[in-house]
Amino acid sequence: MINNWNAAAVRAVRAVRGLPAPMTYALIVLCCLVFLIGPAAGLDPAYGLGDGLLVAQRAYFRRWGVIPAELFEGSPRAALSPATALFVHGSWVHLLGNMLFLYVFGAMTEERMGRVQFTLFYVGCGYLALLGYAAANAASEQTLVGASGAISAVLGAFLYLFPRARVTSLFPFLFFLPLRLPAWIVLPFWAALQWLAAGRAAQGPGVAYLAHLVGFGLGFAYAWVRFGRTTRVKAVPAPAPEGENQP
Repeated sequence: MINNWNAAAVRAVRAVRGLPAPMTYALIVLCCLVFLIGPAAGLDPAYGLGDGLLVAQRAYFRRWGVIPAELFEGSPRAALSPATALFVHGSWVHLLGNMLFLYVFGAMTEERMGRVQFTLFYVGCGYLALLGYAAANAASEQTLVGASGAISAVLGAFLYLFPRARVTSLFPFLFFLPLRLPAWIVLPFWAALQWLAAGRAAQGPGVAYLAHLVGFGLGFAYAWVRFGRTTRVKAVPAPAPEGENQP
């Protein structure tokens, strides 16, 4: 089993070489591989079935995810957990939703930033987004996993760098009618939905709306400081859905 996954990883890394945004695709491949070999995918019989699988999933998330109540205790393992949690997802819907957004918005952002800067930006903003969420829920014992904070940062940067890029959005209240709208309309609307949802999430961790808001703000601020007003680009259209499947 391990040899098969190693061979698949090598083939996947080779496949992304030569692409215009290799780090975006590499991050997608990495997240997918981590999910497939973990218990959340339900594909490896070694994790068991039924209640045994649920126990394995909970243990896996606690090992690699962020537990706010433990994060600020000073242990090295807990301090690294926001970095490892970025590559762990809780379900197929969670994974596919996040990877769709990274695919749509990551490539153009990476091309503008460059490979190394984009990678550091993605991991750094994702770490800080999860850290901010944990600080706001410092007493919680619930586990937080997912790349949504980092991907929200990509959305924030995309909004600053390509505000006029037209994206195809599906609005549930319009019966999922696809509309092509500029990013300066779609992405602030998405952020407003996260803000409204975060205001209603008063019972502690669930979907990490606050992490999305922190990541989005960090991404926009970074692009603003790093690139300045004179470097914004009028971009070609890119497709995107309205919402995101979040942790």
